[in-house]
Amino acid sequence: MEIALNIGWVIMGLAGLYYGAEWLVRGSAGLALSAGLSSLVVGLTVVAFGTSLPELIVSVQANLQGSGDFALGNVIGSNICNIGLVLAVAAIMTTIPVQPQIINRELPLLILVSATFVIMLLADGKIGRIEGLMLAIGIVAYTVTCIRVAKINPHDPVAAAAEDELAELADGEEADNNRLARNVLLAVGGLIVLGLGSDRLVAGGEFLAEEIGVSKALIALTLVAFGTSLPELATTVVACLKNEAELAAGNAIGSCLFNLLCVTGVTALIKPITRTSISTVDLIVMTGFVVATFLLIKRNPVLDRKTGILILAAYLGYIVFLGIRG
Repeated sequence: MEIALNIGWVIMGLAGLYYGAEWLVRGSAGLALSAGLSSLVVGLTVVAFGTSLPELIVSVQANLQGSGDFALGNVIGSNICNIGLVLAVAAIMTTIPVQPQIINRELPLLILVSATFVIMLLADGKIGRIEGLMLAIGIVAYTVTCIRVAKINPHDPVAAAAEDELAELADGEEADNNRLARNVLLAVGGLIVLGLGSDRLVAGGEFLAEEIGVSKALIALTLVAFGTSLPELATTVVACLKNEAELAAGNAIGSCLFNLLCVTGVTALIKPITRTSISTVDLIVMTGFVVATFLLIKRNPVLDRKTGILILAAYLGYIVFLGIRG
């Protein structure tokens, strides 16, 4: 009975994260637009940060409860999922042309940030407050740089992905941007639902890990990571269906950067994150997916169905490996 109840909590928690994040971003974006901010700035700040809120809330809450591996597993697993599942599914659905900016700027930066994250963890087994501050400063610098570059180059892929997601949220609701009460209600309600969803997901996930006899890290790397990556998956599928597949790469890579810099940075600032059962293999796989994707795209700046199937097979192979490892 308890297992069924906690499975229910996990499902409810995932739903709470998904809808809570959407409501919070929708309300906050409406408030920001009403305040006179441009769609570019709102897209690259409110929307970009908002889509990483499920990972952030889960990681902060898990870490405050003493589950550092749960927090780290959520970030690492989400990044693996963003490339191994989200980007792969997009490539299988339709051919994705990858812009030069992604190849020459975002992917090399993601490789650098991933390597820095791995070195931080392997050095002393934790991400301390000083390291968290460095990562948090990194996301601020990255966001400011993206805004400046996008103002010069309106076709910048990262800015285009963020603005497209903003347009999707505001579609058919232009008049609501000036409705202060409704947007405040959405933002506050979304934040509350996010908190409740995170609490139930962490509690249910930890119970299931103990009951099944697996590590919390395993639950975070798989179930929780998949759940917190659902907004990115939904956004990418919609982009492909709208024949805007070129936004998929910017969405997935940008999300990975936010996870490492923002989610890990803010979580570690609040409380240092300690690694116990997160394997070095998990860190290698996370970085390996990024490097392999970069090498594939560098050779041919197009992600086609064959490449997507290859990446997805590698992701599924990793999930099987985790299941065997327990």
